[in-house]
Amino acid sequence: MKYRQIPGTGVFVSELCLGAMTFGGGDGIWGMIGNLGQKEVDELVHASLDAGINFFDTANVYGFGASETLLGKALGARRKDVILATKVRGRMGAGPNEIGLSRVHIMQSVDESLKRLGTDYIDLYQIHGYDPVADFEDIMRTLSDLVRNGKVRYVGASNLAAWQLMKSLGIAKQGGLEAFRTIQSYYSLAGRELEREVIPLLKDQDVGLLVWSPLAGGFLSGKFTRENQNAEGRRAKFDFPPLDKEKAFHIIDVLAPIAKEHDCSPARVALAWLLAQSAVTSVIIGAKRTSQLEDNLKAGDLALAPEELKKLDEVSKLSPEYPGWMFATQLSDRMPGTKRPVPVRNN
Repeated sequence: MKYRQIPGTGVFVSELCLGAMTFGGGDGIWGMIGNLGQKEVDELVHASLDAGINFFDTANVYGFGASETLLGKALGARRKDVILATKVRGRMGAGPNEIGLSRVHIMQSVDESLKRLGTDYIDLYQIHGYDPVADFEDIMRTLSDLVRNGKVRYVGASNLAAWQLMKSLGIAKQGGLEAFRTIQSYYSLAGRELEREVIPLLKDQDVGLLVWSPLAGGFLSGKFTRENQNAEGRRAKFDFPPLDKEKAFHIIDVLAPIAKEHDCSPARVALAWLLAQSAVTSVIIGAKRTSQLEDNLKAGDLALAPEELKKLDEVSKLSPEYPGWMFATQLSDRMPGTKRPVPVRNN
């Protein structure tokens, strides 16, 4: 297992993180994603620890608290050996203040998460998305208070637009508050929109990237083909995240032969491509079975050749979009080493 630093912290996390969205299940979407009980969770968590994973991610809303409870019990005495992350924002009750990022909801939620996880501190506490009715300064001040009173070590964000993340970083710097060290975002060969605005911001501001749904909800697992578009699995029950399926099938057309060349699954190749991206800190993998976990764990050992990375980049690249294509045009004669005709001034 390889480890990468969360920017600006000195803390190293495994490049693969075990996500706990399949733990607990229950009604609604969580049941569609996974209904793993304590026995299955123990097996996955212990296998991950034995493989060198030291990073685990969950959220209070997964299974409406069940995921945190199951993960906490599975870690047990080994909790001190890991970086434990959870999230806040989702609805946890019927009341008007049992959702969102108000100081009231955050303060209540962190205590409930600590109790369920069976710990007295959370290493990385993340907001689970944008709350349009909560003030960002109030959010950042509340999170800073959690760090200062020892309940939280670091804070992170998830599912924010570039302007929202940048606004939060500005508020934190101006007010001497804790800043988001990471953002957890959707990124995959079938969904590279993050490269337009968010990834350039992360590199500029030295913020880590934690990738969720690296296989596009299972679409890149190898189960789905043009001939078998209704394969069993999470995507068959819960068609999320949204994607351009025709383009995704073109990606699979390139992915499958590369996987065959390496005698491995398409999923492993898709994960290896993500691990080769310079902005990525850790890729969150989810599993229902130890066989899935074992396959995913081998992604870190798969070194794709430059020509293979190029093929995957070409088939999955984003369509040119303004102002990106203008930046590329203007930078072509601004960066050292480029050669373009120099206009002649007519006097």
